Formats: sequence, C-alpha cells, structure tokens
Amino acid sequence: MALLFTLDPELTPELRAALVGLWTDAVNAGGAVGFVPPVTADQVLPTAERQFAGVTDGPDRLLIARAAGSGELVGCLFVEDQRFELMDHWRLLKRVMVHPRHQGSGYGAALLAEAERIARSWRLSGLRLTLRGGLGLEGFYERSGYKEVGRVPGAIRVAPGDDRDDVTMWLELR
Repeated sequence: MALLFTLDPELTPELRAALVGLWTDAVNAGGAVGFVPPVTADQVLPTAERQFAGVTDGPDRLLIARAAGSGELVGCLFVEDQRFELMDHWRLLKRVMVHPRHQGSGYGAALLAEAERIARSWRLSGLRLTLRGGLGLEGFYERSGYKEVGRVPGAIRVAPGDDRDDVTMWLELR
C-alpha cells in the first residue's frame, strides 16, 4: 500500500483525535512514545496538546502519513526546532509512530525517509532523535542511516526497578 505524506496538515479536531488515537494505540502495543501501557486517550491528550501547540504556535512541524486510497492515518512524527540559534542547523524528531496494524510494513522506514528528504530540502546538517533503550529500536534507526551518538544509562524509569537507557541517535545530512 502506498503512502501519502503531508507536512504541516491543518490540525483539525478530527486530525487531533486521530493522532491521539494513533498515539494511544501505539503505546498500548508496546511503543515507546512517552508513556508505559496501559494508557488511555485521556492520559495521552495533555501531552499531545503540548506537542500540537509547538506546531500551531510554531516553530515545530508535523509530518503525517496516510494510506493511499483509504486516507487512513498510519503514522506521524514531529520535527522540533530547538529554539536556540546555535542549534538552528538541525532538528529533533519526536514521537515517531506507525499504527500497530501497520508494523512491519516498511511504513516507519518510509516516514523516516520522507523526514530526511524534507530536512535535506531545508538544508539542515542533521536530524537527531532519542529512544528508550531495551526495545531493540537502535537497529531500526540504524537501518535508516542513524548512528548512536550518546547513551545515558538508566535515565528512563518505566517502572520501579525497570530503568532504561536514554539513547541519542544522529543522522548526518552533509
């Protein structure tokens, strides 16, 4: 199934609800996007609203992926500006998500490739992202060209006695 990408879609109430639904489903399927399962849409909503504000008020951006034909929202990511002039040459990718129904379809890699294409068109020097260790995500991002450049052991506490590494990945664009 082909994907249609949209950068900076209008954040209508319908799209906001679909994004919160995607986020909730991703977490409950084991995705490491800011929460630990189980989670409800009501629990995700405040964090989502803060993320949306960075897009609507600027300077952050939103990239969504829809299935060609059905128009179903299948993935998204946020491109965050660091709001610091000395770091204006790169961006941080946040909340990289593909709906669990589409895991293993190549949509995640396609979403990252589109983010890279856009970043290159903006003449950025690099893309950075962070991930929760212990889930094997490093390999996924490495296959898209990202390299691990930092790791803080035990910085993410998902439960008492279950601390995970905070891993920083970098994609050089120049």
